[in-house]
Amino acid sequence: MALRQPLLHDLTVTLAAPTVCLAGTDGQIRAVGVQGVLRGDVRVLSEAVVTVGGEEPEPVAHAADGAGAEHAVGLLRGLGDSGPDPTVWLRRDRRVRADGVDETFALVNRSGRAVDTEVVLRVAADLAPVETFRAGRPTTAAVAEPTADGVRWSGGDVTVTLAAPGAEPDAGGRLRWPVHVPARSTTTLRTSLSVTDPGAVVGPAALRLARPDVHAYDPRLARLLHRALDDLDALLLTESGHPDDPFAAAGAPWFSTLFGRDSLWTATLLLPVDVRLAAGTLRTLARSQGTRDDPATGEQPGKIMHERRRAAAEYAGMSLPALYYGTIDATPLWICLLRDARRHGLPDAEVRALLPHLHAALGWIRDSSDRDGDGFAEYFDDSGRGLANQGWKDSGDAVRFADGSVAEGPVALCEVQGYVHEALRAGAELLEAFDDGDPAPWRARAAALESLFRARFWVDGVDGGAFPALALDGAKTPVDSLTSNIGHLLGTGLLSPQEENAIGGRLLEPDMASGFGLRTMSARDGGYSPLSYHCGSVWPHDTAVVVRGLLRSGQAGRAAALGVALLDTADGFDSRLPELLAGFGADEVGTPVPYPASCRPQAWAAAAAAGLLTALLGLYVDVPGGVLRLAPPSPSPVGALRVRGLAVAGGTLDVDLDRDGRVTHVAAPAGMRVELG
Repeated sequence: MALRQPLLHDLTVTLAAPTVCLAGTDGQIRAVGVQGVLRGDVRVLSEAVVTVGGEEPEPVAHAADGAGAEHAVGLLRGLGDSGPDPTVWLRRDRRVRADGVDETFALVNRSGRAVDTEVVLRVAADLAPVETFRAGRPTTAAVAEPTADGVRWSGGDVTVTLAAPGAEPDAGGRLRWPVHVPARSTTTLRTSLSVTDPGAVVGPAALRLARPDVHAYDPRLARLLHRALDDLDALLLTESGHPDDPFAAAGAPWFSTLFGRDSLWTATLLLPVDVRLAAGTLRTLARSQGTRDDPATGEQPGKIMHERRRAAAEYAGMSLPALYYGTIDATPLWICLLRDARRHGLPDAEVRALLPHLHAALGWIRDSSDRDGDGFAEYFDDSGRGLANQGWKDSGDAVRFADGSVAEGPVALCEVQGYVHEALRAGAELLEAFDDGDPAPWRARAAALESLFRARFWVDGVDGGAFPALALDGAKTPVDSLTSNIGHLLGTGLLSPQEENAIGGRLLEPDMASGFGLRTMSARDGGYSPLSYHCGSVWPHDTAVVVRGLLRSGQAGRAAALGVALLDTADGFDSRLPELLAGFGADEVGTPVPYPASCRPQAWAAAAAAGLLTALLGLYVDVPGGVLRLAPPSPSPVGALRVRGLAVAGGTLDVDLDRDGRVTHVAAPAGMRVELG
C-alpha cells in the first residue's frame, strides 16, 4: 500500500510553541496518523488513551480554551444509576506548555451511590522526527522506563517524562489508578508531561503581542482577530541563545520552526498591531544571512534563508539540509519589511544596526538573483534534492500553463519581480534616509525592471483581457495561467495605475474570487483543481496579501470586498483560519471545504486577520514622515467599527467609523498628522 500523508482537518490542535498537541475531539490521542504531542521536530507522545472501568468515555462535548488549552467530556453509562440519565462522566482538561503538557481527569459521580472503578491511561512515545510520520511511514514505539510516579522515554537529545501521581505503571505502557468516588462527588487525577531537549534549535518567546480592542457591527471581525492573536502568541519562537528576538513559527504541526518567507509575511501583516515582531524577525534572519556559495544548501552571499530544522530531513523525494536557503523571495521581502517596519515606528537605531545586512541583501539581488542575465530574478534547484519551485507556491507542480502542463525551469515568477522592484526602491529609500550609500543605481535598476516586465510578462487571456503571466519558464516562454500571484504585484510600483486597476478588477471575477477568498488559479484554467495545494485552493494569507496590494494601489473598495470573504471562511473553521482550504466556491457549497492536510494554526493565515483590519480602516502609516492616513471603504463592510489601541509611533491609535465608512473619531499619537481619504 502506498504511503499517504495523514490528514489533519478533523483533529484538535492546541499549542504553546514549540509544543503542539494533536488529538481527536474526544480528547484521546490515538496511535494513528499524526496524533500526538510534538515538540519542535520530534513527536514526544504518540498515544494517550483513557478508559474507565474498561470502557472509553462516550464523547459528548469538546471545546478549545484559547490556543493552548482544551477540554472534552465523555459519558460513562456503565457506571452510576441505572436510569436513562447519565450520572457519571469524565471531564478531561489539557493545557499545553512550551516544554510539555498538563492534564487533569475529573471523574464526576452524580449518582446516589459510590463508584469503585479503575482509570487506565495507555501511553506511548515513538520519538519520531516529523518528516517520518508526515510521509505516512510507520514508527516504532520507544521503550518506556518506569519512574517513581510515572514513565520516561529517551532517545538522542530528547528525554520525555510523564509524571502520574498515584498511578501504578505496568509493563504494557499503562498507568492505573484504582479510584473510589463517593456519591455526588468528584475525584481528580493529574498527569504532567515534560520534555528536555538540549539539541533544539528553537525555543519559546516571552513576547506577547499587543491586543487592540475591536468592536464592529459584524461581531465576526472581533472574534477572528482575537483568535488570530491568541494563536500567534502561541506560535512565537526564538532561536536558541537569542531570547530577545521573537519570530513566528510558520505553522502547526509541520512547520513549527523558522521559515524566512512565512515569518516575513506574518510580521508584515502584523505591523499595525506590533512592530516588535518585525524587529525580532529581521534580526533573526539577518544572523543566518548567506556569506558563501554552496549549491548543496542554496546559500549565496547576502541571501536570506528559507527553513531551519534541527537536522537534515528527507521528505517527498527531497533531501533538505538543516539550514536551507532554497527561496527566491525571502531576500527582497526582508528588505521591504525593514523599510515598512521603519515606517511603522521601528527605532532608527535598530534600523541602522541592520544596514550592513541591507547592503548584503541588495548585493544578492544584483549579483545572484538573475542567474542568466536577462534582467529577471529566477531560481533553479542546483542540488537536485531540494525544492523544484522556490516561490511561495513551492510544490513541484505549482507552475502550470493554462492548458495544465507543468513549466520547466529555471523559473522567473511574476510576483518575485514585483518584490524585487519594491525592494530596490525600499533599499534606496533607506540608504538615502541614513546617508549610507548611493541610492541612484538601485532606483535605476528598478526602472529597468519595470520596462522589461511590461515587455515580457503580459499575456492575453481567453476572455480577451490581458494580465501578467504566472512566470517565464526556462525557455523564457510566458506561463500563461491566470493565478493569484499577479495580485502580489499590486502596490509594488512595478505596474502603472491603469494596469493595477485592470488586475484588481480581474481578480474579483468569480473564477478567481471564490466567495471564501482568492483562488490560487482561475477555475477556467486546465490545471485548476479545488483540492490542489497550489493550483485552485484558497490560502487566506494569499488573499490578505492581495487585499493589502489592492489597498496600497488605491482600490479600497475592492480590498474590503475581497477581504471580508475571510469572515465567511472563518465561520467554517471556528474562527481559526487554516493554512489553506479547498477552492470550491460559495455558489457550490454552503460552507468552506477543508484541505484535509492543512496546518492550523498557520502564522500567516492568522496574520490575515490583521491585514483585514488594516483594509477596513484604509490605514497607511509613515512615522518618519509624521503622517497617518485613513481611507476606509464606503460603506463599511462590517458596519460601524470601533478600534482602540493600535500600536503606532510608540503610542496608540484609536479610530471610530460609522456604517458608511466615515471617520467619526481619531486619536493619534502626538506628532502624527492625520489625513482622511
